[in-house]
Amino acid sequence: MNTKLVKSLLSPLLVAGLLFAPLQGFGDSSVAAASATNMAVASATEQLQVVVDGKKLSLSAAAYAEKGVTFVPMRDIFTALGASVTWEGKTGTIIGRKGNITISLQVGNKQAVINGKSVKLDAAAVVRKGVTFVPVRFISESLNATVKWDSKANTVRITSVEAGEEAEYQEWLEQQKNLPTMTSKEIVDKFDASVVLIMTNRAQGSGVVIGDNLILTNYHVISDASSATALTLRGKELKITGVVSYDENADLAIVKTEASLNLPVVELGYGFNSYKGSKVVAIGSPLGLQNTVSDGLVSNIAYENSIRYIQTSAPIDHGSSGGALFNEYGELVGITTLGYSNTNADLNFAVSVIHAASLYSEVTKETIAAAKFLPSSLPDTLVGVPEADIEKLLKDQYSAISTTEGEAKMTNWSAKRDSAGWLVLTADIDPLFYMYYGPATAQELRMWTINLGYEFHELLPDDKIQVVISFQRDYGFEPRGFAAGEVTSLGSDKWRVRYSVIDMQLKNELYIKLRG
Repeated sequence: MNTKLVKSLLSPLLVAGLLFAPLQGFGDSSVAAASATNMAVASATEQLQVVVDGKKLSLSAAAYAEKGVTFVPMRDIFTALGASVTWEGKTGTIIGRKGNITISLQVGNKQAVINGKSVKLDAAAVVRKGVTFVPVRFISESLNATVKWDSKANTVRITSVEAGEEAEYQEWLEQQKNLPTMTSKEIVDKFDASVVLIMTNRAQGSGVVIGDNLILTNYHVISDASSATALTLRGKELKITGVVSYDENADLAIVKTEASLNLPVVELGYGFNSYKGSKVVAIGSPLGLQNTVSDGLVSNIAYENSIRYIQTSAPIDHGSSGGALFNEYGELVGITTLGYSNTNADLNFAVSVIHAASLYSEVTKETIAAAKFLPSSLPDTLVGVPEADIEKLLKDQYSAISTTEGEAKMTNWSAKRDSAGWLVLTADIDPLFYMYYGPATAQELRMWTINLGYEFHELLPDDKIQVVISFQRDYGFEPRGFAAGEVTSLGSDKWRVRYSVIDMQLKNELYIKLRG
């Protein structure tokens, strides 16, 4: 696992624990009053030290304490904590920046500003013998570092947020060494009931129970739905009332059921225990076969558009979307999302659970109460809609097909009603894509066309609908071996090949034919 990535992913979860750590031992008037002479001797024999991330900080001028506040040179502490600093001499203003944090304070002023918000200081910045000193606790904690006072060593110990994350990660790694592994059967016994089948008015998928009435699934399972139900392993059907939260980029959504699920909840963690060669178990409902179990290995870890994917050899299929991928420790590491068909390599992918954990962290009582289905990309009906508007809808919503071999573009959409009363929808498929990948993606092209047909059947329930997808390409020679009418002369030794690739017809029943 890339340590740098782990650090960045842990950061949002750790910062809360690092904010405003109490400073021990400062400002203890009873100790000061106990023996001024002893303190004077101590300060003379043992200089006040500042240690950042375990290393003594080399200061341009000696640190000192005054009225319970320790001061250090401005540039030294900002630089040690990875921040830039600017000094505006005319106004005596210090401006420090690190990431999305900006700190502004002024010499002699007990008011500072952090990201535009005013903050009161225990002591103002000062200038002594040409050196600008700042209160170390305020600067450190404003940059999300922790500060501790080591009275025995007369030392201020500071831990930066980066070092804190690294220590947390190392501790986590040590914990993983002692985790017991589970057999596939043990994983199924523990989590089988926590995976449900999801049926919407447009699709079928899977989901993972993550709350009393919350289910995690893929965004594409629920995105165009206006109604849905969750079917438990024991046959209980629960109405889904809407989407609580979603991340389209990560293809994840959290949905809410009307009634309590009363099922074991799956914990959402980091999912870092998913490395190449480790064993995994998938539970989902491929092709509607509820809670089918498969196992395999983590084949690879991939990244696309900042999303972490786990490639696995555990077989999945249509309907597995939104299902669970567990590692050998019984931890949920991914949500099964997609796979390549027509291959013997079992090339399947799951979205890393860390994106689900991030999404779940945004869920509140208010978002749960406000759950509703997402606006559909399709209108409620096309009855009475002009053909020009239907063509525009086709161009907007059906301009491409995402397949395991890449994207197949659809152009020249047309919607016409013929003399027999049929609504005929026609388009041309990218000819190069079809020549290279047509046979390999035939099943995907078939399912896409069937889905299109049924969606239009819902929008126009009384119409007879025909969808014709064609291949068309021009050549500088007369191609041979085609049926009559499939090759047309364009003149000037130019020839056009055009033929139907898919012909689907639908009203009360469905007919579909693919070339070859």
